[in-house]
Amino acid sequence: MIERTLTIIKPDSVEKKNTGAIIAHLEKEGFEILAARMTHLTVAQAQAFYEVHKERPFYNDLVAYMTSGPVWPMCLQRDDAIAYLRKVMGATNPAEAEPGTIRALYGESIERNAIHGSDSPDNAAKEIAFFFPGADLV
Repeated sequence: MIERTLTIIKPDSVEKKNTGAIIAHLEKEGFEILAARMTHLTVAQAQAFYEVHKERPFYNDLVAYMTSGPVWPMCLQRDDAIAYLRKVMGATNPAEAEPGTIRALYGESIERNAIHGSDSPDNAAKEIAFFFPGADLV
């Protein structure tokens, strides 16, 4: 089933100039990029996006990290996009990620792990609308 999902190439990957390699990796895995843009999140935007984690001890560090530099949010599409992207990304902790996954290749640590991906159809819809409100995604 064709699905849409959101991914964000995080500040550590942008800073290390891995954006192109990650995009190429996603395309080789069969993802179609429906929308993409570079942006620098404000504190308020990062707080709103990660509000689900507000009560977690890492929330403030996550907000600080996601506002530390530019990011590349993208709306992706393919068969089984949500689950497949999570497989392609690898485990949250790059040290535990399967070889060849994005996080194994480009992640530094559990905090600086290169990429974000939606974890459910509901969250994918919310996250896509957050970054691409009103966009006509073909």
